[in-house]
Amino acid sequence: MDKEIKERIAAINSGIIPEGYKKAKVGIVPVEWETVRLKTISKHSTEKNKDLKYRETYTNSATQGIIKQTDYFDKQISNNENIDGYYVVRQNDYVYNPRISVSAPCGPISKSHFSETGVMSPLYTVFRLNDEYEDNGYIEHYFKSSFWYRYMSSVANYGARHDRMNITNEDLFNMPIPSPPLPEQQKIAEILSTQDKLIELQEKKIEQLKELKKAYLQKMFPKKGSKYPELRFKGFTEPWEQRELGSLIEEKRDRTTTENEDTLLSCAIEGMFLNSELFSHFRGSTNIGYLKVKKYDLILSAQNLHLGNCNVNLRFENGIISPAYKTYELISCNPFFIQAWVKQDSTKDFFLRATTEGASACRKNVVWEELYKQTLNVPNIDEQAKIGEYFDTLDTLITLHQRKSEQEKQKKKALMQLLLTGIVRTK
Repeated sequence: MDKEIKERIAAINSGIIPEGYKKAKVGIVPVEWETVRLKTISKHSTEKNKDLKYRETYTNSATQGIIKQTDYFDKQISNNENIDGYYVVRQNDYVYNPRISVSAPCGPISKSHFSETGVMSPLYTVFRLNDEYEDNGYIEHYFKSSFWYRYMSSVANYGARHDRMNITNEDLFNMPIPSPPLPEQQKIAEILSTQDKLIELQEKKIEQLKELKKAYLQKMFPKKGSKYPELRFKGFTEPWEQRELGSLIEEKRDRTTTENEDTLLSCAIEGMFLNSELFSHFRGSTNIGYLKVKKYDLILSAQNLHLGNCNVNLRFENGIISPAYKTYELISCNPFFIQAWVKQDSTKDFFLRATTEGASACRKNVVWEELYKQTLNVPNIDEQAKIGEYFDTLDTLITLHQRKSEQEKQKKKALMQLLLTGIVRTK
């Protein structure tokens, strides 16, 4: 970022209007930019689904945009009795969902890219942009930003449900929007769309690597009823040995006696994390009596094992974790092999066989004596190391692309901050 742009940002943040800029309802913008109301560039669509003409039901997700309800919920929530009267949504229509979340603090406004006409709940608001604004994609990117949140917060009625933005359609369509000249809108949209493609490419690589890992987990560990895996590394022919889980682990009971003795950790389905990486605050009143954790310890959840909430600590030399977990030292087995083993789909069934129903559908209590008696097939230590190394390499690649994806997302955020405010002008 050059000196001129930094000075312009500093001036605007201080409330100073730089040369070539003006104060508008949407903030400080270039003098060539106009401010338009949403109602002047769009038309409110109130077409209802009569006689069940359309049956595909969509929903507007804060993270995924407009998506088929069956894809979002894994089942159809609506039915023929209640979609009669839903709003009709056509390709290129925009939909406002008033449900608020961390990802969408004012609710998402998303564009439908489905060629198939569908329907959406009457709780949503549907509108279509005028042709000159629809053609260039600028408004779609604007609604992916946070610049319209301030206006929505200023007109919302917070006396209603806490999980919904209570705003009238009149106020929604009175929203002020910065409007650069149409050629500049198009250029801004092109730059941001190019960045979206880079993000999409990284996300695609991540999914491909995850699918590869899933496939090889199935091939390199024995299937149920089999003693040998489908695929083995060259040079390994010895039979796998059937072992009780209890013979591979030893429970650790060392606990903290004072506050903040070490780094607070959390065990999630995706792996081991600092507590601060997952939560904005300490979850709990005290960490006295927390379990002490060392590198290569196995951490198991007492309730959520069947969801995959178990990991070998491969990240941190030392730490502490909630006593809601159990911690184990591994005995004569490779930690990277065990980490790969606990992430198999079949391992979830392994754990389920030693559980009873818990307080809710997503919680099952572990019967530890039964769990320790469960048997698994284990190769010799050298083959364990080879398998563990392979999956650790895959995990490293996945993490690398996740970091690259996050970098591209941060770059997109910076581009939006500069382009959608006119701080940086396109040529």
